[in-house]
Amino acid sequence: MLDNQKKTAAVTFVEVDGGHEGQRIDNFLLGRLKGVPRSYIYRILRRGEVRVNKGRIRASYRLQEGDLVRIPPVRIAEQAQPVKPHERVLQQLREAVIIEDKRLFALNKPAGIAVHGGSGLNYGVIEAMRVLWPEEHQLELVHRLDRATSGCLLIARKRSALRALHELLRNNKMDKRYIALLAGCWEKQRADVDAPLLKNTLQGGERVVRVDSEGKPALTRFRVLERFPNATLVEAKPVTGRTHQIRVHAAHLGHPILGDEKYGESKANKLFRGFGLKRLFLHAESLRFRWPDEKQDQCIKAPLESSLERLLKQLRSEN
Repeated sequence: MLDNQKKTAAVTFVEVDGGHEGQRIDNFLLGRLKGVPRSYIYRILRRGEVRVNKGRIRASYRLQEGDLVRIPPVRIAEQAQPVKPHERVLQQLREAVIIEDKRLFALNKPAGIAVHGGSGLNYGVIEAMRVLWPEEHQLELVHRLDRATSGCLLIARKRSALRALHELLRNNKMDKRYIALLAGCWEKQRADVDAPLLKNTLQGGERVVRVDSEGKPALTRFRVLERFPNATLVEAKPVTGRTHQIRVHAAHLGHPILGDEKYGESKANKLFRGFGLKRLFLHAESLRFRWPDEKQDQCIKAPLESSLERLLKQLRSEN
């Protein structure tokens, strides 16, 4: 068990109300068990100590109204204090808000900031947003972006909005477009990469994904936007939403994303560091979807950060 901790009362049972319908069980537990590390939450889920309607469930299980959740006795840090993000990060996220309406926040997430804490990180975007808007009690991530990826990120302000957006995602009714700069000159104009992906977690907790027939189905559509002597600017549309999908599929094409230290080419990365590329050139440029109660699509666009724009300008001037 965890050191310097006190035990909660005995087993508790919680009936899920409508406000939590559609929420993942892991996020529900994180909200109820303040001070309990994320790793501990997943441990009691794996062991089957958390039950829903008397049955074992996965961390990805989505709650239904009326579900009865069994929560075991856990150990909570006596002096567990939420870690406040650095003011610089808070300011970055204040400035990153593209849209703020009654149902959601849309951010142009900066590269280098994780969407949530865990795996050695004390906080991420969602924790920082809860610090910035403490009066908002239902803020939840709608989807995820890699830490190294910038661009459109949605955060729901209401459970009803979260449920509606998750339904759109499940039914492939949210159009997501990314901009990526690939290594080398790709000769094709378009390509659909339909290659299953298998996710592995290394001993240190690092996630690595590879194309593998035993993996989950994954489809990405690539379209060339511009060509340069040593690089190709493409639009990538992920039809599925697997971990590192665009990065692994680009590498599978033989043209990995520039700046990708995990799946990229070291020689190409080194060359473009000389051009000033200090990050992964992958950006979630736009999201398009339609709310169930509206007649027109909502389109959200996130501009490229200035360093990437400067790089493209330099490449165009030398092309």
